[in-house]
Amino acid sequence: MASRKNNAKPTDHPALLPGLGVERTRSNFGTNWGVFAFAAVLVAGVIAWGAAAPESLAAASSAGLAWVSGSFGWMFGLLTAAVFGFMMWLGFGRYRNIRLGQDNEKPEFSAVSWVAMLFSAGVGIGLLFYGPYEPMTYFLDLPPAYENLDPGSNPAMHAAIVQTLFHWGPMAWAYYALVGGAVAYGAYRKGRTPLISSLLEPIFGERTKGWLGAVVDSFAIIVTLFGVAVSLGIGALQIGRGVEIVTGVGPLGNGAIIGIIAVLSIAFIVSAVSGVKRGIRALSNINMVVAGLLGIFVFVVGPTAFLLNLFQGTLMTFVGDAFRLMAQTAASAPDAQPFMDSWTTYYWAWWVSWTPFVGLFIARISRGRTLREFVTTVIVTPSVVCLVWFTILGGTSMWMEQATGALSSAESPQDMLFAMLHQLPAGTFTSIVAMVSIVIFFVTSADSGSLVMASLSQRGNPTPSTWVTIVWGIALAAIAGVLLVGGGSVALNGLQSLVIITALPFALVVMLVMVAWAKDLARDPLTLRRRYAREAIVQGVRTGIEDYGDDFVVGVVRTEGADKGAGAWLDSEDPALTEWYRPEQAEVPTNGSADPAAEAGEPEPVGSR
Repeated sequence: MASRKNNAKPTDHPALLPGLGVERTRSNFGTNWGVFAFAAVLVAGVIAWGAAAPESLAAASSAGLAWVSGSFGWMFGLLTAAVFGFMMWLGFGRYRNIRLGQDNEKPEFSAVSWVAMLFSAGVGIGLLFYGPYEPMTYFLDLPPAYENLDPGSNPAMHAAIVQTLFHWGPMAWAYYALVGGAVAYGAYRKGRTPLISSLLEPIFGERTKGWLGAVVDSFAIIVTLFGVAVSLGIGALQIGRGVEIVTGVGPLGNGAIIGIIAVLSIAFIVSAVSGVKRGIRALSNINMVVAGLLGIFVFVVGPTAFLLNLFQGTLMTFVGDAFRLMAQTAASAPDAQPFMDSWTTYYWAWWVSWTPFVGLFIARISRGRTLREFVTTVIVTPSVVCLVWFTILGGTSMWMEQATGALSSAESPQDMLFAMLHQLPAGTFTSIVAMVSIVIFFVTSADSGSLVMASLSQRGNPTPSTWVTIVWGIALAAIAGVLLVGGGSVALNGLQSLVIITALPFALVVMLVMVAWAKDLARDPLTLRRRYAREAIVQGVRTGIEDYGDDFVVGVVRTEGADKGAGAWLDSEDPALTEWYRPEQAEVPTNGSADPAAEAGEPEPVGSR
């Protein structure tokens, strides 16, 4: 391929472009009324269905879920492994030093705030709900991979937490890292709008800005709305159950549930309107402290030595059994199909369906990070937190069950957390603290969801209009309230199954995102510079040894022909390498940093890998 002509300006060379943030592209962030209306109509229809005939919604969604799990469970398993491997390759391979932003851009948030906000996008409520409940379920009814163990035994405890971590750990967070990293890369380095549809631009080009993109973004809004509504419904039920247990007032009626949702809705709308930097960051930091202190309390006053041994054993067991669990399919054991449908396949589909919401939010808070830092923090750090959390809460609940059988008699999964806390000192006080943490997670889940949906409605606007944010916040509260009052947990379960069904088309989107992002990274300016550096060093060292033996240094000189230089492999005038960059709209010089040696990780010595 022909390289750039000798008289071309070095400042507009594709290998020297520093990156371009979306806010510098003068993009049209007006409301996309087609996307907004399409999503609103579908949402209204599902709300009406759930309120008028919750049993019908539950039956239809359950049938659809069974079909998706039975017919495509294998695909979700393979996709999960592929996404995890892909993210490990990006984070620790040759692209690891590429920044989710311009070359010298600094992270927007501190590491502590960043990690705290990772759990604010709907995951925190799940940790409190499933912390004692899921390990207890496996402890008493072992998964197929561990069916040779005795239920209720010490080895069953390790197996229960390992299976739980397999669902909540690196595999789950790899999905979020994929979409979050791809959105952040496109928006803050390539100047694209932060939309799910924009991720497919390297494959489909301008067609993503037409009807194809509108359909993708509309369904992203719908899945986000339903997914967050389910999370809020679970949170409202658990808050209500906590109030019943702590105060002893008896079963709460629909009026009380509506009151809880109404009060918390006002709180999360105010937080959402205040933005990520103020409301969500402040609440996330507060809740990290509250939830952390609750976990430390359970660890200290509970079976401390037992939990320390359980943590060590669980970590080693997980490392040893991860591939075996990944290979577990519906055909691996006679009774594996029901387990896969109810748990593993269900979780993989659930994480896929949540990738638009959590991924877009993670992208919003991850600007300025390198891929290595991003992958390490977004996948490894939450997985370690999940390991510690499930070991403490799940281990304590199983220890209590083994000693007294006190927790298996809980009336509902919502009771499990409070039943465990009441077996420890200061049970009433810690139950109140747990409810406070659930409330904050409720607020941060809803406000981050409102911001994501508002952004999708306004063509990826990083700071969407207040009225759009409020509209989607009210819609969230309305869905959670209407379904809980109209159909209770039945309608909520139906909606949850419906969200899983939508994961099937999004699984295809996830596959395409991997292809598109890999294509983008292969043409990134930093990737091109590294290739130039390798070619130049290899040619210079070889020529130096041939001509001067040991007595030479490598310098930079013009070659005699365009096909003999370090860039002979690249057609640097290919529009695909530069069309994304519009220097007349940028606010920084196009040649990046003045000192190329200061760029992180480049160039590496030849043969370093």
